[in-house]
Amino acid sequence: MNGILYGVGVGPGAPDLLTLRAVNVLRRVDVILAAASPRNDGSTALDTARPHLRPNTRVERLNFPMTHERKARLNAWREAAKTTLSILESGLNAAFLTIGDPLIYSTFGYLMQTLARLAPHITVEVIPGITAYQAAAARTRTVLCADRESLLLLPGINRRQDLEDALEYADTAVILKAYRNLPAIHKALQSCGRAEDGIFASLVERPGETVRQGLPDPETTPPYMSLILSRKPGSR
Repeated sequence: MNGILYGVGVGPGAPDLLTLRAVNVLRRVDVILAAASPRNDGSTALDTARPHLRPNTRVERLNFPMTHERKARLNAWREAAKTTLSILESGLNAAFLTIGDPLIYSTFGYLMQTLARLAPHITVEVIPGITAYQAAAARTRTVLCADRESLLLLPGINRRQDLEDALEYADTAVILKAYRNLPAIHKALQSCGRAEDGIFASLVERPGETVRQGLPDPETTPPYMSLILSRKPGSR
């Protein structure tokens, strides 16, 4: 009998923000799959989950290069899927760990889709997780949406014009990956009259956390795990 693959969201980085369902899965699976960059030996998701693992739980590292080169990404997903399939077909259950939620800008989505094409007979279950933007909103008591308001998730890697076009219609916007493209993000928010009241958050629920009103200097490079919460001017 094949094992089950669980995509487990471990929250923004604090071990006590995992759901009970996530903890129960982590305590019973045979193998933990941890995504990592070839240039980085660490795994934030693994560090977050570690207090909930059995002492001798096997950990397998899956390398995903930080690149936009499509061929390299496809090869990495395929190799990760093959490694995962080998584990599952041996009868072991495995949990792939993701910071935040497994289906929001997560490597797990690519792995799940690749595995589905490679081995559609494999059972996959997804355990949702608390996101960093939810944690940042809780820190600042920011209402993300109410009544008829909209909530929009945006990748900060988008072009300035694309960001402006999207921001025009969103009551609340969450800009994720707000680090390398900060000058364009800053200009887009200024153009829409949102720069002054924006909330900047980085490393939420982790050592070195920053959560504050106002954007950082656009010429700086904040940590990779950075985001911006932006409410439309005049909204509640």
